[in-house]
Formats: sequence, structure tokens, C-alpha cells
Amino acid sequence: MTWHHATDKLNPMSTAIPEAAKPPADWEAISQPLQPFLGEVNSALRAEVNAFDPAIGNFVQYALSNSGKQLRPMLVGLGAGGAEATQPEHVTGAVIIEMVHLATLVHDDVMDEARVRRRRPTLSANWGNEIAVLAGDCLFAQALQRAAEFGTPSVCRAVSEATKNVCTGEILQTLQRGNYEISRDEYMKVVAMKTAELFALACGLGAELSGAKPARRDAVRAFGMALGTAYQVYDDCVDVFGSEPLAGKSLGTDLITGKPTLPVLAALGELSAGEAQRLRDLVNGWAPARGDELRELLAQAGTLAECQRVIEKLLAEAREAISGFPAAEDLCTLCNCLEAKATELE
Repeated sequence: MTWHHATDKLNPMSTAIPEAAKPPADWEAISQPLQPFLGEVNSALRAEVNAFDPAIGNFVQYALSNSGKQLRPMLVGLGAGGAEATQPEHVTGAVIIEMVHLATLVHDDVMDEARVRRRRPTLSANWGNEIAVLAGDCLFAQALQRAAEFGTPSVCRAVSEATKNVCTGEILQTLQRGNYEISRDEYMKVVAMKTAELFALACGLGAELSGAKPARRDAVRAFGMALGTAYQVYDDCVDVFGSEPLAGKSLGTDLITGKPTLPVLAALGELSAGEAQRLRDLVNGWAPARGDELRELLAQAGTLAECQRVIEKLLAEAREAISGFPAAEDLCTLCNCLEAKATELE
């Protein structure tokens, strides 16, 4: 596990993470059947730059070119029933959701003072917090404008509702900073709002734009909520147990900013009163140099195994939600992949 201070100096235009460390091939393998669709989404996303004033095009292009694994566009395609079932409306829907997601990342990096995202400097590291916040706002606005252009208002309502929930989740998490006494249910509520909401939107919108019946739309949306929640729990584990070269982003930011996440909450529930207070003191006065001490306490509490159990339970709920529906096997490959990645943490 490698941590750095989120405020460490960084050459804005340098590559901060070794190029040799690439995203795992398993995500790429899952996306292969969807490549024609994902290619169209990428092209449409790049073209969105033209909708902005040329004076800010550089900032927007930088944000939009950082799509990573494209999990949410993948979920739109899989929710539709696969690449062969997608239409231009699905491409637009995926672009909308990706713009909302990328806007949240831009804002997250400002709040977390993160310097690296997906193996390159964050937008705020390059151009400062003021430009980053306003660029994120522009992406939100553009996403909602595109949603409003659909023939049915249901799309814009769904995107607006999801965006509101994501932002509400971020606010709740911000209000909880430094409060390691919150319940696990309160933590899960925030996770569902700030991360799982867009997974659910992607799945549900993919199905809706294909004319799926309400039962299937509800099923894939429930799948997305469970998968998205599991993904965020995994991501919170990566922040504590992962390594920056493999993750491709700044780690330890949850500890630096005082976000209560499951690894710490689970440990506090298992440690003796004295050791639990030691852990509280450690995270409240967090310094990356104390990583070994944190690892010792988390190992003593069996935290990683508990987090992996929670992830497995959520993924089982995701599989159950779509059991018996068409294309369930394709969606479940995402569960299998995430489950395997969670077991790789140590």
C-alpha cells in the first residue's frame, strides 16, 4: 500500500503513474462485445466539446477524455440487451451519464485535493480549483440539456433525479467527515446515493430506451444499485489496501479528508475499546507515515475479510435481481470480475 499527501507537488503536465501499470485486462475482456457501441459513445463524447465556448474547450476536452473503464456506458449497453440491441438513443444516454459521472469526478478531486486521476494529473492540479469547479458545473448543465432533448420527459426526469441524489450523497458524506461513529446503514446510504445511483440509472435507461417492460427495467435497475454499492465498497478498500501504480490515482484521500468508510467502521466494531480509540486517534490525526500502524489495527480486526464479505453479499443481491431475465449472464460477468478483484486485495 502506497500513500502520498494529496497536496504533494506535482508537475501538472507530467504522467504521475507508471505507464506500465494499466487497468486489468478483465474489464477490457468484458467490454469487447460492446466495443462498436462504446466506440460510438467515445466519439459522441469527444464531439460534446464543440457545444462549449472555445475559450473553455481545453478544460472540457481534458475532463471528457478521462473516461477510464467506461463501466456506466457498458451498463447502458448491457441494460439494452447487448451491442446488437443498442440504438443511437442509447449512445446519447450513455454520453449523458458519462458527463454527469465525469463532472462528479472533477468535483471529487477538488474536495479531496487529489492530484492524480487515472494516471494523469487531475483537472484541478492542472488549472486550479476555481476552473475545475466551474468546468464540472458546465458538464452537469450540458448533460441535462442533452437529456431534455429526448422526445420523452422521462429521460430528463431520471437523469435530473439521479444527479440530485449523487450530489446529495456527496453533501451527506462531506457532513460526516471526521465522524467515525456513524452507523453502517448511514454509510451504505451515502454509498448508494453517490455511486450506485448512476449505475442504476445506466442499467435502467438502457432497458427503457429498448422498450423493456417495467419488470425488466426494475430488475436491471436493482442490479445496478447492488453492483454500484459493491463497487464503491471495493473502491473504499482500494483507498486503504491498494497501491497507487495499480489504482492509477491518489490513494489515502479518504483518510486525509476524514471520510468514514467501511474499512475503518468495520474495524471499530471489532476492536477492543482501547484499540478502537487508538484507531480513532490514528485516523483523526492521519499522516501517511503511520500506514504500518493502520495496517496492523485493520489486520487485527479482520477488516479486509469483512469488507470482502459485504461485497460478496451485495454481488449476490445483484445476481438475484436479474435471475431469469434475458442477458443476465452478460451482466453477471461484471459481478464476477468485481468479486475477483476484491479477493486480490491484501
